[in-house]
Amino acid sequence: MSAPSLSAETDITPPQTFAPIDDMEHGLPPGFGSGFKGTLLFSIAILFSVYQLFVSTYAILPSQVIRALHVGFLCLISAALIANHRSASKAGVALGWALGLIGFGTGLYQWIFYNDLILRAGEISRADFVVGIALIVVVFAISWQMMGAALPLICGAFLLYGLLGQYLPAPLDHRGYSLEQIVEQMSFGTEGIYGTPIAVSATYIFLFVLFGTFLERAGMIQLFNDIALGLFGRARGGPAKVAVFSSALMGTISGSGVANVVTVGQFTIPLMKRFGYSSSFAGGVEATASMGGQIMPPVMGAVAFIMAETIGVPYATIVKAAIIPAILYFASAFWMVHLEAGKHGLVGIPRDKLPHVLSALRRGWYLLLPLAVLVYLLFAGYTPLFAGAVGLALTVVLILGQSLAGSARNPMLRLAFWIAIGLACSAFFKLGVMVVVGLVAALILANFATRGGRATLVLCRDGLAEGARQALPVGMACAIVGTVIGVLTLTGTATIFGGWVVSIGKDTLWLSLLLTIVTSIILGTGIPTIPTYIITASLAAPALLTLGVPLIVSHMFVFYYGIIADLTPPVALAALAAAPIAKASPDAIGWQACRIALAGFLIPVMAVYEPTLMLQEGGAIAAQYGYWVEVAYVSLKACIVIGLLGAIAIGWLFGPLGIVERVVAALAAFLFVAAMPMSDISGFALLAVFLGWHLLQVRRTPAPAP
Repeated sequence: MSAPSLSAETDITPPQTFAPIDDMEHGLPPGFGSGFKGTLLFSIAILFSVYQLFVSTYAILPSQVIRALHVGFLCLISAALIANHRSASKAGVALGWALGLIGFGTGLYQWIFYNDLILRAGEISRADFVVGIALIVVVFAISWQMMGAALPLICGAFLLYGLLGQYLPAPLDHRGYSLEQIVEQMSFGTEGIYGTPIAVSATYIFLFVLFGTFLERAGMIQLFNDIALGLFGRARGGPAKVAVFSSALMGTISGSGVANVVTVGQFTIPLMKRFGYSSSFAGGVEATASMGGQIMPPVMGAVAFIMAETIGVPYATIVKAAIIPAILYFASAFWMVHLEAGKHGLVGIPRDKLPHVLSALRRGWYLLLPLAVLVYLLFAGYTPLFAGAVGLALTVVLILGQSLAGSARNPMLRLAFWIAIGLACSAFFKLGVMVVVGLVAALILANFATRGGRATLVLCRDGLAEGARQALPVGMACAIVGTVIGVLTLTGTATIFGGWVVSIGKDTLWLSLLLTIVTSIILGTGIPTIPTYIITASLAAPALLTLGVPLIVSHMFVFYYGIIADLTPPVALAALAAAPIAKASPDAIGWQACRIALAGFLIPVMAVYEPTLMLQEGGAIAAQYGYWVEVAYVSLKACIVIGLLGAIAIGWLFGPLGIVERVVAALAAFLFVAAMPMSDISGFALLAVFLGWHLLQVRRTPAPAP
């Protein structure tokens, strides 16, 4: 790999429009299909979004009914979408639609017979049994078609365990449960398919997916890319740094790491290749950065909402715990690409080819306002549901307002218009969110009066449909993984696994951590991050809590490694998404991603021994010098570990690294991670030895001939 020659024709302009996100993580096809069946499905998707917005604003239905109708819509739209795209015959299309209608019918059944189901809780009728079986079959069949075999097979294994586990040897056996008991647990109540994950999907997740969709349609991706290019394009190895920073920004509004790869990667991967990075390394950079977007607040791949509901802490507490690890993760990726560029002499992008940051912000600064308001509301103590609703409403206000303001030729008139809009929006702090809802309604009516306004309304209508489509994979994953929670709750198996982890960790905590890491990565092979977190958190997180790991740290630990599972071959979903763009082997991209994310692998381990890395309770340093002193010190150690591991992985710091230098650097990094007496002092001593020796070797090495 060598630095390329640059020509004046080198084009680094990001595409002005992006193709619809083909969510390769779940095999979800873009669009809704052609002809009448596509138009019908498009209309149903809009109805789904309108229903979700309505129940989010007005809680007039019982939670059980909201969850059931949410699953019903998910099944109908998912099955019809797959049938419209993949069925070659009319019979296949009809079968897919029939499957979806059956799934929707199970939701209507829960609504119509809600009172009867409550009265006979614990004893299901024959009709209940048939509906319950139908729901399980439909959810598994659609999930298999949408997400592949891995997740349905894992969930199916848990179902079989619930049915036949009494025949297993101790301690894995249980007392035995009939098929009726399993069906009741899975299909009725709130501990199976309609459990906490689907409750979160029906409220927070859908709202935030819709929020991200509208921001994308408003031009947020273009703004993120312009800012990243303007800030880092000229730096050494600038294209890769642009990819890391742009993906970090994209992670603030997107709930899917693989969608980030497809959305941002279609611009950044070819750009990296054009400026000298190998195909596999370019794909690995984008895969690593995009998956890291799932730990970037405020959305965090939607897992933050499920985590908050699962462990019963405010959502803002989860976000605070994720801030430093997220920054460190992206700093690690940034450092890796910097070293790779230095190793191969890669240059940045010429200044005249780059957008100006201030110009980009002047054009699109208003797009940042909904995101800023969202973050403020979350940290001010408002619920995620309220914050998401306000953020979405403000985004729609900006889209509709921009259309009207653009038709006004007088700059003073435009200024007055935006001042009036701002004052009206700010009134919601005193008068409630209905002020913003009323403003949206007024802007919709005003946009009907102009041709450009009607085009903007069509854009918003399409955004409702696209938001529903993008919510399908996450929602179906939440539905099917509810069967795992149902079996674990019914049988108590999580206690058995947890006891095993605790027995190992009583003497050696790191062995329990290693077991949890392996479990998370294995379970995360080929399945989305949300079910990986839910399953592993149910099994291992309580055990880590028993071993003294703080509550949030234990759950963030399993979440972190569930994300890393999408980077590790043989089934690296992020690498699979990047492969067709990079035109490289998925395995090669996956191994490069593992190398780039190497330092990220250790951040959650450090947080176990140093909880202040996740802004949890302080230790001895905090007691003696103050809490923020300990936070700063632990963060400094993490930065040193990132620096050392990056140099080891790339084989370059100020110059090439030899074997001895890498070994010394590895020992120093280990000492900073290990929680042993004198380990930090020894680590700093070895760090000084390593740096001194390396600088001496670099000085002795003759410069290459020009």
